[in-house]
Amino acid sequence: MNILGVILAGGQARRLGGGDKALKELGGRPMLTHAIERLAPQVGQVVVNANGDPARFDSFRVPVIADTVEGFVGPLAGVLAGMEWALVNAPEYDWIATVATDAPFFPEDLVARLAEAVADDAADLACAESNGRAHPVFGFWPVSLAGDLRCALVDEKVRKVDAWTKRFRLARVQFPIENVDPFFNINRPEDMAEAAALFTSAKTATKV
Repeated sequence: MNILGVILAGGQARRLGGGDKALKELGGRPMLTHAIERLAPQVGQVVVNANGDPARFDSFRVPVIADTVEGFVGPLAGVLAGMEWALVNAPEYDWIATVATDAPFFPEDLVARLAEAVADDAADLACAESNGRAHPVFGFWPVSLAGDLRCALVDEKVRKVDAWTKRFRLARVQFPIENVDPFFNINRPEDMAEAAALFTSAKTATKV
């Protein structure tokens, strides 16, 4: 597959006691482990976007790439980092698919459906939606737009994802809500407790 999977793992767990949110344990394993296992079957390769000492992610055995624009300018910096890493290190990847590390239930057919929507709609890129709400960090992006995105971030100071994507033909893909919103994200201790309960119930259902 000519798709690179990029896990955006730069979030800090200020409301979860501090540290890297990606390393907080859910169901006995780091959230990053859940993200890697869910994304890896959907793409050709997985990389993690995070700033700081990459050695803290050594045990995950995936490349770690830092933002290529300074100043913690938001998720678009992670998208750009993925694009530029692919251009230099893996030119066989024409597209990147991005996910957030703090949303452990994102769909197992996420990338396939985003890619299909781009093809069907003759779109430039795609993002996920659920319950009428957009989740732009769960996106499908052509590497060929790296130059345009860098200009937007550095020269134009664009920070919001939708402020950049509105320049292009964007396919919006609606995902259903079943037992849980697939893009439920963990920000607070009560979110972590809810996610842990959902994992437990899912395991119980599987055993039955």
